[in-house]
Amino acid sequence: MELYLIRHGIAEEHQPQLKDEERQLTPEGRQKTEKVAQRLAQLELHFDLILTSPLVRAYQTAEILIAAGLSSQLETSDHLSFDGNIQNWWQEWLQPRNYPQKTKLALVGHEPSLSHWAEILLWGTAKESLILKKAGMMGIKLPDDGSAWGRSQLFWLTSPKYLL
Repeated sequence: MELYLIRHGIAEEHQPQLKDEERQLTPEGRQKTEKVAQRLAQLELHFDLILTSPLVRAYQTAEILIAAGLSSQLETSDHLSFDGNIQNWWQEWLQPRNYPQKTKLALVGHEPSLSHWAEILLWGTAKESLILKKAGMMGIKLPDDGSAWGRSQLFWLTSPKYLL
């Protein structure tokens, strides 16, 4: 299975009168995310499912990916919110679905959670070494059997500037 960890695009700044979960993509964030999505479509990338955090900026990013034709399936999961835990997501969401090995899942979320998830899959522990830029993407190949913790392979790490 391939997991594509995608950080949301550039969002509104933190403001006292605006709840964090309601922050939207800025016009620049929307434009850059659309360009990244179009480039991924040109590279003929396609996801079996896009799973997104329910926070507005992540959901808007996922909608842009859908509009670009990168998938026809979109779901939300609280596991991809800020306090999401990969072990809980794995046990409560991924394992029960029993996806085939060739499945490509896109997970749209937030930093530092996505980088921590990647580090756990790659090295078995979060080391605070990876950083995923806004509208950036990491691709991780999970092993065909056994635990994925510390046994997965990074095959894609792209800053959005290389896709624009």
